[in-house]
Amino acid sequence: MNNQWVWIDTYAKMDEAKEDIGSSSIICVDTEYDSFRYFREVLCLVQIAADKKTYLLDPLNGLDFSFLGKIFADSAILKIMHAGDNDIRILKRDYGFEFKNIFDTHLAAAILGCHFLSLSALIGQYLGIELKKDKKMQRSKWETRPLTEEQIHYAVQDTAYLKALYNRLDHEIQRRGFKRKAVKAFDTIAAVTWNEKLLNPHGYKNIKGYHSLTEHQKHYLMNLHCWRFQKAKETNRARFRILSDQTLVDLAKTEASSIEMLKETGILSPEKISLYGPEIIETVSDNK
Repeated sequence: MNNQWVWIDTYAKMDEAKEDIGSSSIICVDTEYDSFRYFREVLCLVQIAADKKTYLLDPLNGLDFSFLGKIFADSAILKIMHAGDNDIRILKRDYGFEFKNIFDTHLAAAILGCHFLSLSALIGQYLGIELKKDKKMQRSKWETRPLTEEQIHYAVQDTAYLKALYNRLDHEIQRRGFKRKAVKAFDTIAAVTWNEKLLNPHGYKNIKGYHSLTEHQKHYLMNLHCWRFQKAKETNRARFRILSDQTLVDLAKTEASSIEMLKETGILSPEKISLYGPEIIETVSDNK
């Protein structure tokens, strides 16, 4: 395990990272991104464990990480990841990177028939190491700076054991004759692309409480559902941060058609009414 890490926030430190990462035949790669609070995932951290150290690259500080493009596309450098499909999608989206020569430990373990595929479970099974990972940390505010010591530790751990895990999984894959199947699967992951979320026009029917509404109220809910999606996309905020599902249903039940009626319901805070009230009323105006 490589315990040494460097936070890359200057070009001098980046030069060190370039040299180490570029001269390593194997690197371990992970990212931290926020897909919980945002409509469009926000990349917050890139972790790369190279031969000498682990480098924490901050996508939010304006530094140019384009040098990674050549490394990720270099078929002579093995990139080890765990469930790396979303990491690859987001890195492609934000930087236009391409990926070659991927080994995904999550997918490798699935090919081998493992029942528990989390990183901590596989490290325990194959390396005999108990890796304690706080699940709440995954949804912590990774865009906040500075990161806490707990966040740094969590991020460094994500790549610390990947090389050792790769050695065990790759050996087992070759022993059992799964190499061709694994390579094909890894190539599929390397080729994934990011796609914008699309509105499900019938999604409002899956909202809890839908079946308790009248036909008129269901139409009201449909309009709110479509408006919320577009507002979330426009502001890059998670839909629940605009209005919760329960709030949409509560509003549909009131059939409020004016700002005054919205205020009288008490469902929305004054802040929410100020932010969204006029748009909500305009959105549902075709109910009448």
